[in-house]
Amino acid sequence: MKPVTVAIEVPQPVEEVYEFLDVLGNHEAFLDHFLVDWKFSGPARGVGAKAEARASAPMSQDWTDFEVVESEAPTRIVEEGVGLKGKRRTRGTYRLESLPGGGTTISFEFAWLESARAERLIPPMTRAFIKRPNAKAMRRLAKLLAEG
Repeated sequence: MKPVTVAIEVPQPVEEVYEFLDVLGNHEAFLDHFLVDWKFSGPARGVGAKAEARASAPMSQDWTDFEVVESEAPTRIVEEGVGLKGKRRTRGTYRLESLPGGGTTISFEFAWLESARAERLIPPMTRAFIKRPNAKAMRRLAKLLAEG
């Protein structure tokens, strides 16, 4: 299945954005509209930082475990996730690029390494289902960065 990418431009410098995103615990504040009941372990930042969260859907017991597996300051952070009791494996990559005149383009690519059978049967719907909350997460991230 093709990855889904969302992006936003913010006025903050790339180093400031990286410092915020590098702390995995900060992700809850812009992702809690679709992932809830967060728990964290491992280091607070960088490779090895871990979290688990539950999909925010009625009666959902779909937990996903996340771990930061790569980090290249100040331009890239890669997380891998396992959900649906091991049937879904994903990779989320944050890329940060300095804008001419200041600011940062933040892009987030969500890729499936393995997907559940139902997700593979309807890729356009699956991709649309993932794109919408991730685009909202980027808007929420921009607002958090603006608030300092």
